[in-house]
Amino acid sequence: MDLKLKNKTAFISGSTAGIGYATAKTLLGEGAKVIINGRSNDSVEKALTRLRKDFPNGQVTGFPANFQKEDEVKTLCESLPELDILVNNIGIYKAASFFEMEDASWQEQFDINIMSGVRLSRYFLPKMLQKNWGRIVFISSECAELVPPDLLAYSMTKTAMVAIAKGLAQLTKGTGVTVNSIVPGSTLSEGAKQFLKDEAEKSGKSEAAVEADFFKEIRTSSLIQRFASVDEVATTITYYCSPLASATNGASIKVEGGSTGGLI
Repeated sequence: MDLKLKNKTAFISGSTAGIGYATAKTLLGEGAKVIINGRSNDSVEKALTRLRKDFPNGQVTGFPANFQKEDEVKTLCESLPELDILVNNIGIYKAASFFEMEDASWQEQFDINIMSGVRLSRYFLPKMLQKNWGRIVFISSECAELVPPDLLAYSMTKTAMVAIAKGLAQLTKGTGVTVNSIVPGSTLSEGAKQFLKDEAEKSGKSEAAVEADFFKEIRTSSLIQRFASVDEVATTITYYCSPLASATNGASIKVEGGSTGGLI
């Protein structure tokens, strides 16, 4: 299927690995011009090298930025070209007991996970509205609804992202701009792979057995009972970045294998 993304310009925050990197690949495969982002110049350059190897004719560039620093976000915005697509993907998490997590950790996750998308959207949404076309996508998480007790701060940020996307969509009424959120479930990113490896070493089980136990004992609500691949999530994100998804606005799209339940 041709998603009509040829020559559209997309920026993906936090895209040197995981879902962001997979989304960059999928967008490049559809002919979009892609701008990736990482925290350091080194991580950006390494990701660019891999992408250019896979897509020798693709148009891909990158900019580093620390989203905890407002001045770096301002510089990033001013350095980027006019965007057709903004994917607010950057996110961190810290697992800890509610009683042990300090204010600084809550603030760090708030600044990076929430304010990154707020600042980028505040800069680029008016430009999209002016030209009457654009896509903004926030990458949330199943934790927005499941809220694991050791991930309260992270879950709070992911719930907030859904609310922000819904609110921004109200500002696009009657235009060709859409704002949506994607809600991935447990996904086999680099972090998940390391988790499986570490648990396998500790328990003496295979990684496949550790994964099966995770869904049997922890993420019991999952209907697919496995980690989704980053590509499965990225293809969904890419569709909602496309002109073909023009009738979907202000929506929260689940790619969580049924883990959150509910009719909607």
